[in-house]
Amino acid sequence: MSTLTTTPPGDATQRVTVDTGVLDRRLATHVSLGQTVAQTMTLAWRATMKMRRNFEQLFDVTIQPLLFTAMFAYIFGGAISGSVKDYLPVIIPGLIGQTVLTACIATGVQLREDMDKGVFDRFKVLPIARIAPLAGPMVADLVRYAIASTLTFGTGIAMGYRPGGGVLGVFGAILLAIVTGWSLAWIFTWFGTVGKTAQGVQGISLMVMFPLTFLSNAFVPTATMPGWLRAFADVNPVSHVISAIRELANHGQVTAEVGWAVLGCAVVVAIFAPLSVRSFNRKM
Repeated sequence: MSTLTTTPPGDATQRVTVDTGVLDRRLATHVSLGQTVAQTMTLAWRATMKMRRNFEQLFDVTIQPLLFTAMFAYIFGGAISGSVKDYLPVIIPGLIGQTVLTACIATGVQLREDMDKGVFDRFKVLPIARIAPLAGPMVADLVRYAIASTLTFGTGIAMGYRPGGGVLGVFGAILLAIVTGWSLAWIFTWFGTVGKTAQGVQGISLMVMFPLTFLSNAFVPTATMPGWLRAFADVNPVSHVISAIRELANHGQVTAEVGWAVLGCAVVVAIFAPLSVRSFNRKM
């Protein structure tokens, strides 16, 4: 609730009490779909400029793929597949899934930092779609997912990896990784809206990220796991995404795993996008 002072023509100054929360909601309901898209792209451009000026935000999608690809391939290649070359078709898609999921964490952490700094307080008086401040940075993050996936494939190829799916298969795998990153980012966006501090959001996100990536088929075949662990890894959504990326990159095939991966992404968006917007509106 806030008080606005108005001066009608010919009258004395009047003090009017207006519920700004109600006013904001009324303004937001008049935003058309076209305006929502335009506002989202404007805020996406803002986030892109922020990344450009602060290159540290790109470390996790530039340095990490190079480091992890070389480290995991040379350390585990001989033990798991007999040689580094034979292990690359297994580890490259797995690392893409892990890198994209790690990059998603930054979405929620940066959102929480902006909210703590009062950046989103400026949007309170603007007649913009409430989803735009959330979706804008996520659209900008598509660039980060594309960089991470491309660099991981590039590093693997430099180490001797030869994708059997060819250019189209690799392109399809990168596209699926980007879609997956954007979808899973809604989970961490929700964490960003409900968390109290950026450090807390990062801690919660890591607790979710590590089981999803390491308790999957990203690094080793699930057949080598104990029965109870294999049961979890086989139903892990990340396992389906990584299997789909492997099928696309290594064989150029659109299998049922691709369908399961896309369906899983749709379910995540359907659940966590409304939760994020609802929580964000309460914060606003």
